Amino acid sequence: MMESRKDEQPRWLRDVTSDRAVRWNHSPISGGPASCPGDSQSLWHLSLVTGRRIHQQGKYLAHWPEYFIVAEAPGGELMGYIMGKAEGSVAREEWHGHVTALSVAPEFRRLGLAAKLMELLEEISERKGGFFVDLFVRVSNQVAVNMYKQLGYSVYRTVIEYYSASNGEPDEDAYDMRKALSRDTEKKSIIPLPHPVRPEDIE
Repeated sequence: MMESRKDEQPRWLRDVTSDRAVRWNHSPISGGPASCPGDSQSLWHLSLVTGRRIHQQGKYLAHWPEYFIVAEAPGGELMGYIMGKAEGSVAREEWHGHVTALSVAPEFRRLGLAAKLMELLEEISERKGGFFVDLFVRVSNQVAVNMYKQLGYSVYRTVIEYYSASNGEPDEDAYDMRKALSRDTEKKSIIPLPHPVRPEDIE
């Protein structure tokens, strides 16, 4: 029998987008013991490793539990998560899904996991009748900007000084990126604004 190469990835890692390989758990935090995969302590650890702090986690779970999705490996390892919500006005065709946080553990990156998590959130927004999905990303984070563009997102507007800096550094601008859903047949929601806006101008 041939021995597998030490650097060869297991089959489930080569195909993380398969529902048979990865458990996609909606609203996984149920107040169980801290050792359970997908619990709040595990998510907090992942947020520290990836540099993404989870804010108002309880609020999101209470109001939009279906928008909180965690990916777990067969062995129970926490691979990544996405957190979002539904908001906006239906009358003004602004009802949409919003990506609040997307994070993948370093050892599980470059496997298509982020794309799959985004796809799941978009499907939820479709079922809720959203016109689009949007997210905010730092202007300087070109890796993330390019990834979202590959997933079909485009820059709708620039938000001046959206991210507050620390240690005396200047605040940073953000891109509000959007992807139209099937309800927006004319793609009106993604027509770029010709001028930047400030955080207080965002509804």
